[in-house]
Amino acid sequence: MLAHMETAYLPDLADELLGIASRATSGRAGRSIRSGRALSLRQTVLALTEGHGIDEHEANGEATLQVLVGRVRLRWGSEAVELGVGEVIDVPDARHAVDALEDAALLLTVAMR
Repeated sequence: MLAHMETAYLPDLADELLGIASRATSGRAGRSIRSGRALSLRQTVLALTEGHGIDEHEANGEATLQVLVGRVRLRWGSEAVELGVGEVIDVPDARHAVDALEDAALLLTVAMR
């Protein structure tokens, strides 16, 4: 977790987490860079190897997903969108899932309810 005014270099963190994900049977890894009970805005860097993802789940609050590395598909209901490096999207307020179309690292930002 980042302390007040601390920085995180996302490209290095993405590379580190992709290395961990490549060795994990789940094909994923993550690290919170801003979290804690006192914080309503939380950020997590997630790494997913190609063919793996995050199963369908509910949103915990208003959220955005930004692709740092690779390509992913965000799915909800009967809709889906593919995202590449540099793209950011509002996470739908519905059950949704993420699939890695290639090795990918994402920045998830959530404003907790």
